[in-house]
Amino acid sequence: MMKKNLFLLVFMVLISIVLAGCSGSNETGTENTEDTNKEDPKQTEEKPAEDVQKELVFGRGGDSTSLDPITTTEGESFKVTVNIFETLINYGEQDTTLQPGLATEWNVSDDALVFTLTLREGVKFHDGTDFNADAVVKNFERWMNGDSDQFPYYTMFGGFKGDEGHVIKEVKALDAKTVEFTLNRPQAPFLKNLAMSPFGIASPAALEQYGDDFSKNPVGTGPFKFVEWKENDRIVLEKNQDYWMEGYPKLEKVIFKAIPENSARLNALITGEIDLMDGVNPSDLTQIEGNADLQTIERPSMNVGYLGFTVNRPPFDNKLVRQALNHAIDKQGIIDAFYGGLAQPAKNPLPPALEGYNDEIEEYPYDLEKAKALLAEAGFADGFEMELWAMPVPRPYMPDGMKVAEVIQSSFAELGIKAEIVTYDWATYLDKASKGEADAFLLGWTGDNGDADNFLYTLLDKDSIGSNNYSYYSNDELHDILIEAQTNADQEVRNELYKQAQEIIREDAPWVPLVHSTPLLAGKSNLKGLLPHPTGSDILTKVEFE
Repeated sequence: MMKKNLFLLVFMVLISIVLAGCSGSNETGTENTEDTNKEDPKQTEEKPAEDVQKELVFGRGGDSTSLDPITTTEGESFKVTVNIFETLINYGEQDTTLQPGLATEWNVSDDALVFTLTLREGVKFHDGTDFNADAVVKNFERWMNGDSDQFPYYTMFGGFKGDEGHVIKEVKALDAKTVEFTLNRPQAPFLKNLAMSPFGIASPAALEQYGDDFSKNPVGTGPFKFVEWKENDRIVLEKNQDYWMEGYPKLEKVIFKAIPENSARLNALITGEIDLMDGVNPSDLTQIEGNADLQTIERPSMNVGYLGFTVNRPPFDNKLVRQALNHAIDKQGIIDAFYGGLAQPAKNPLPPALEGYNDEIEEYPYDLEKAKALLAEAGFADGFEMELWAMPVPRPYMPDGMKVAEVIQSSFAELGIKAEIVTYDWATYLDKASKGEADAFLLGWTGDNGDADNFLYTLLDKDSIGSNNYSYYSNDELHDILIEAQTNADQEVRNELYKQAQEIIREDAPWVPLVHSTPLLAGKSNLKGLLPHPTGSDILTKVEFE
């Protein structure tokens, strides 16, 4: 009896243990899930603030070439550097009006030779050092004492310190928050030039610390701080917790990811690998607009895409050859094929929206017979062989350089010209073209400051050869006109001078101006606060996700 009772007791204990184990399983599974589902509906309907996306991945067509903005004129670099560095003066959110930046106000003397800027107080560089007038002076001394192999500074300010045409005589700190610029001669776009991306103010301490490696260790005052750069892959920035603009930036991290092909970039956006992209193929517009999770964003246009000729290389040193090739390209056909109507044919080196644009210029019509006649007159009735350089990355003014090059190649073949298409990686392409190694090259320009000077002087004056004047084009009459336009403060006079300049350029034909495009971006539908800038460089301070 005792054994039977003991057996029953043990059996009941075992059953209790098993049941307890089953009950425990339910508590961490079904029952707990049911309890969660019964929580306040508001908890499930409203996403907690901490779960709102705080990281932005920006897909772009190519990698940066430098993160020291003064050492480059390349747009992929500026996309990043405008978020690390700040300029003394800002542009408007979607135009090139002058707005306070690191300087809160400025005064100009009656003779337009002295500019006095009052600096923003309480601003620090990312390394914790103070931004002040001494820092501004040290940056300008660095730039003014550079050389053309280092800095493109000279194309905006007429050379370097000691050069005959140099605009700036002296930069002086009057006190910690006041800096004074004294000029050698008036320069009408001086303040607009100060607002350009290359003139972001760097930490003097970091410049000294990193030396030649500063381009890979950038330190500014901007809304985001540099974290890492994996070349041809990604650049990572993080929020500047001590940013002077209270409550900004909204994002905690920004990643710029290089994806060269537009279609691959769109696939990455659709799959969620990236959140924002530029370089939208116009042919993909319908697909994006039909996706409720995506949106398109239009960038105000201020650009030109062109075919440049290196005019000190035969046969492109012959003006008749250059004029002939201007007649040999069907610009509207290129626009219809690759721009989806989001572009207009170009006849001048600057876009129509800028003051000083000469709409009276007669464009070169697409006329192969006229082109053949000019080639015969130049002594090339049977054509010639050449290299045609095609951009390896999409840009706002050139969505597919290789395909555009193939169309041009086909047109040239009608004239007996055998054009071999050549390309390189983006940094090499720019470097070799700037050294005059191309016969003809596809390229373009997005305006920096909304002034005609930034197109005509920057891209086609003899002062800019080897910097932005990749054509190595030089015309003394043009130079005199452009310098006079820089110096004169009367905008009406400047406009007339720029119109004269465009007549000279049209006759000499160092380029085939191809298109002025209206670029598109695409992003997630819950992305807010992005206002694309006509310069192509977007400051992401106010961007956030709903």
